[in-house]
Amino acid sequence: MPRRPRVTPPSLSQPPPSAGGVPERILNAACELFYREGIQAVGIQRVIDEAGIAKASLYAHFETKDALVAACLARRAAGWRSLVTERISVGRPDARAKILRLFDVLVEWIEGPDFCGCPFQKATGELSAPGHPARDVITAHRAWLHALMVSLVREAGARPPDRVAGALIVILDGAAATGLVDGATGPARHARWAAVQILDAATGSASTR
Repeated sequence: MPRRPRVTPPSLSQPPPSAGGVPERILNAACELFYREGIQAVGIQRVIDEAGIAKASLYAHFETKDALVAACLARRAAGWRSLVTERISVGRPDARAKILRLFDVLVEWIEGPDFCGCPFQKATGELSAPGHPARDVITAHRAWLHALMVSLVREAGARPPDRVAGALIVILDGAAATGLVDGATGPARHARWAAVQILDAATGSASTR
């Protein structure tokens, strides 16, 4: 029997490393450490040691740890947007299929060996200061996700679009959080099933997908 091709997990957990100079080395190290061990648990010296640079080099590119955290989240957000845009566009699927592909990406992400939860959820829980620069990054990323979902829901003919989109995003978020707590892939697959039911009800159709 031919071997099934291995699915490469999405890159949200481990953004592709950037080749090049010191700023890229710093971001490569910081993004992995902050995601795997937590923002508060990882100090600047740990990032410096992991990146193999001098302290002066880090502060020449990132004035504070807060700025470095914001840069890491911005990099993750950009990677996620690129991944989602690519995955939902393959083969020119209809809007309903694009929405369900978002949930397929979620399943693959949680099944990946490096999944440690949603970095944006985790960062929000760790960053208590309202003026932290990373909060603007998270807000912009959430606005992009909401706008994308509303656009797809409208294109799919689901009504009311704002409520349907909001419900689907809540399910996405809940599956990511539950997948971290339970350490299982079931929540993501349940979330996809729930998305099908919501779309069926909101469009007056029925599907077994």
